[in-house]
Amino acid sequence: MNLMTILLDVQPGYGAIGAGLAAIGAGIGIGQIGKGAVEGIARQPEATNDIRANMILAAALVEGVALLAAVAGLLVSLK
Repeated sequence: MNLMTILLDVQPGYGAIGAGLAAIGAGIGIGQIGKGAVEGIARQPEATNDIRANMILAAALVEGVALLAAVAGLLVSLK
């Protein structure tokens, strides 16, 4: 059994649940990134610009993965 047959056998309501879980996971991930950035800036205020740039990049990557997961979940629920 491959991944495509598993995705096609999913019941319609479960895709929406998966999309919601992806959004919750992204919120938690971005919160952890922000927490780490604030703690890093508190420890080394002179590195604020570098920390901020890395934080924005990491948050964008997390948000991109969450968007893909949400779209995949919604596509499965449209079946």
